[in-house]
Amino acid sequence: MITQEHIDRILDGNGNVIDQDGNKIGSAGQVYVDDNSGQPSWVTVKTGLFGTSESFAPLQGASMEGDDVRIAYTKDQVKDAPKIDPDQNLSEAEEEELYRHYSLSRAGYDADGGRGDYDTTTGTTGTTGFTDRGDASYGTTDRDPYDADRGDLTVDRGTAGTVGHDTSGPTTDDAMTRSEEQLRVGTESREAGRARLRKYVVTENVTQTVPVQREEVRVEREPITDANRDAALSGPDISEEEHEVTLREERPVVEKEAVPVERVRLDKDVVTEHHTVNEEVRKEQIDTEGTDDTRRGL
Repeated sequence: MITQEHIDRILDGNGNVIDQDGNKIGSAGQVYVDDNSGQPSWVTVKTGLFGTSESFAPLQGASMEGDDVRIAYTKDQVKDAPKIDPDQNLSEAEEEELYRHYSLSRAGYDADGGRGDYDTTTGTTGTTGFTDRGDASYGTTDRDPYDADRGDLTVDRGTAGTVGHDTSGPTTDDAMTRSEEQLRVGTESREAGRARLRKYVVTENVTQTVPVQREEVRVEREPITDANRDAALSGPDISEEEHEVTLREERPVVEKEAVPVERVRLDKDVVTEHHTVNEEVRKEQIDTEGTDDTRRGL
């Protein structure tokens, strides 16, 4: 069960909201407290790119796991919840939407059927939203509040009170805060593709000419002279003889050898491109009604 003691741990900026199956939904944003019971009733979950979207998740049946809040609902239920502005109090219609979405019973109502107000506790202040704000107070004066001589309204505002009151919810202070969204654009790294080296074998014909030599027989005849007469008469006068000569020739011999010729590797270069981001942001405007900007002296 989530109690007031857990609020600071939820809002310290380190906690996440996880679903009933242990899946992370997003980081914890704001805690909505029931003014009647004083117990935390809703937590907003920051989802989307840079946590720009906030969804409401009920704290009924939730528990703390370290700095994380584990709710009794699924991630899809939270992401599909009605989109409600987390920067203001929950209206009755918005609360009914959330109850219907999560199939919850209508809790947090007064005994006479009226709805208790919800106040937000933001993660920037770490407060729990139980400060006694008080009502606007006007001091008293002995003279008529309208001075006949000056025609000005004399009002003693006091040091602790506020002037006027809020018509959209409980009176907080004497000022209205104007907020606006600011666009924060960053980058994230993701896989864009893969490159690989693959080696395979191809066959090609190589033609190369090589000179080869061979021996051919040539018959030489020479007349009998004084120089060769002794060799010619060394044998029998008449006989049969055979004389043999071995002929030799060269022929091409092919051998193949695998020889390394180069080294190939993959490397990466970083290329910077400029992308234009176009996104809508919201900002609040404050209009005045029934006021005169002319300053009058008292």
